[in-house]
Amino acid sequence: FAAGEYVKQLSQQSDGDRDLQEHRQRIQALSEETAQSLKRNVYQNYRQFIETAREISYLESEMYQLSHILTEQKGIMEAVTQALLLQADRDDPALGARPAAAADPFLPLSAKDAAANEEGRQRTLTTLLEKVEGCRDLLPESPGKYLVYNGDLVEYDADHMAQIQRVHAFLMNDCLLVATALPNRRGAYRYDALYPLDGLAVVNVKDNPPMKDMFKLLMFPESRIFQAENAKIKKEWLEVLEETKRNRALSEKRRLEQEALPRPAPAPPESTNPFDEDEDEEEEDEPSAEDEVVDLSLEWIQELPEDLDVCIAQRDFEGAVDLLDKLNEYLADKPVSQPVKELRAKVDERVRQLTDVLVFELSPDRSLRGGPRATRRAVSQLIRLGQSTKACELFLKNRAAAVQTAIRQLRIEGATLLYIHKLCHVFFTSLLETAREFETDFAGNNGCYSAFVVWARSSLRMFVDAFSKQVFDSKESLSTAAECVKVAKEHCKQLSEIGLDLTFIIHALLVKDIKGALQSYKDIIIEATKHRNSEEMWRKMNLMTPEALGKLREEMRSCGVGNFDQYTGDDCWVNLSYTVVAFTKQTMAFLEEALKLYFPELHMVLLESLVEIILVAVQHVDYSLRCEQDPEKKAFIRQNASFLYETVLPVVEKRFEEGVGKPAKQLQDLRNASRLMRVNPESTTSVV
Repeated sequence: FAAGEYVKQLSQQSDGDRDLQEHRQRIQALSEETAQSLKRNVYQNYRQFIETAREISYLESEMYQLSHILTEQKGIMEAVTQALLLQADRDDPALGARPAAAADPFLPLSAKDAAANEEGRQRTLTTLLEKVEGCRDLLPESPGKYLVYNGDLVEYDADHMAQIQRVHAFLMNDCLLVATALPNRRGAYRYDALYPLDGLAVVNVKDNPPMKDMFKLLMFPESRIFQAENAKIKKEWLEVLEETKRNRALSEKRRLEQEALPRPAPAPPESTNPFDEDEDEEEEDEPSAEDEVVDLSLEWIQELPEDLDVCIAQRDFEGAVDLLDKLNEYLADKPVSQPVKELRAKVDERVRQLTDVLVFELSPDRSLRGGPRATRRAVSQLIRLGQSTKACELFLKNRAAAVQTAIRQLRIEGATLLYIHKLCHVFFTSLLETAREFETDFAGNNGCYSAFVVWARSSLRMFVDAFSKQVFDSKESLSTAAECVKVAKEHCKQLSEIGLDLTFIIHALLVKDIKGALQSYKDIIIEATKHRNSEEMWRKMNLMTPEALGKLREEMRSCGVGNFDQYTGDDCWVNLSYTVVAFTKQTMAFLEEALKLYFPELHMVLLESLVEIILVAVQHVDYSLRCEQDPEKKAFIRQNASFLYETVLPVVEKRFEEGVGKPAKQLQDLRNASRLMRVNPESTTSVV
């Protein structure tokens, strides 16, 4: 593809600049469409990548479980082999009879031996924890707590994989304690963190030399990476962590099952009241809600906290909310017992974690690409969690940041009107998409619509700031400003498709700048008119060529002066002064551009500006008529005054009434006051 040849061929076929601009717009539209298509494809591939990564994670977990099961089977086989060997030795007569004290090691321990073992493990835990500063208050002594495993590890940064510090980890039957080594005391440590096993997830990190023998601990909302001394120790850590978590879950399940068992109520004392029998029969028909037992031993309820952790870690927000809805539905008509309160406390902690993740998804710090639909997933889940107000606030903040970023990324072109077209397209398209997405996401929350209207007003103020800076601060001509305001109004009317009318807000925000532009352009016209008046010689215009005369006729006809032919003379002469003709064209051009900007708040500003401009010409004609002594020039001045009062002023008055919708009394009074001069032209009293 040769770009130069293509542009050359296109220039030859086009009729002018407008065709090139239209072709450029078509190319830009194709570019935007291609970009949107690429975004959709990238998003689709990204979703597929996430699904693939999730399947790989499932497969890795299953392989790890399979490896663990095989290891357990190997241990069982070795134990069986050892037991068979011991049995064979016992049956061999050559070995003789053993004393009774040499019992089978696989027989259960006696109560005395179990107590001694438990006491030994607790003594070991106490001895080790005495070496850790700051953990005595965090780990109160309890009869069921004991040390399972411990060892030295090296912690690495999760983002840059840089070594952070050396730590010592203590794994108890219900929690994991991490302590940092004290530099000047050998074998002494300082408390760093304590993580309950219920909210802890262990992930194997694939070796990537020189980073190897690592594993990751996930504790929402943080994660930490540790390196073991070698592969064997890493394997032991992974196995013992999983085994301890499993034992912890089983013991918790047994405890809940025992608490869920019905307890026999104490027998009430026998009553001698004969009427109590009837009351007892009625009470037997209606069992009390306190006696109803809530079955929390179901497998999905026992695994619910861990399933929620997995869903949050894998960003499966829908699955997490589905589990919460299932639990709420199950417990809706159940009494609130102590086990239910404990379960609720665990679940509420996961709900807070899930809410924090969803809030982060909607924060403006995240990527703003993808448009409003990219936020639908997080918003819908927050609404399902009962956080519709927070979802509304975060959604609107996210969209405000996106709109502001889109406006800032616009290139400021040399042509103001082209930039305003792009600015209006970007802003109002984003506003319309946001409104439609808001209707979709918050269809059942009518109370949020007022927040959207407030947000739309603040966003419109941001748009007007950018608009005014480019149009009014740069001192553009009134015609350019009128075209830009017209474009903004047309784009604003698109919002009526969704029942939102913000035109009055645009008027209120632009009224100050438009007033300033009208007054500035009025001052320019007055200064130009005064300058021409100072050089006025009161001579007829000679346009030299018929073409120039025809062009002037067309200009006056476009200004609304239909009887201009009666002021043309022989050849190319015009029986009017150059000053009066220039004033007519400039005044009508000002009126036409001002009517494009008109809205009711500008009525008096426009009317007063017109009156001031017309008075400059009226005063000059009045002064010249009173001061001129030459009869011929006086007659010519009177002819110009007749054109001004009988032709120009009625045209101005008529066009103003057409554009505004009602007559202007000030213009009528000005035209009526001019009759004084025609009745008594010799008077030295000014009309004004």
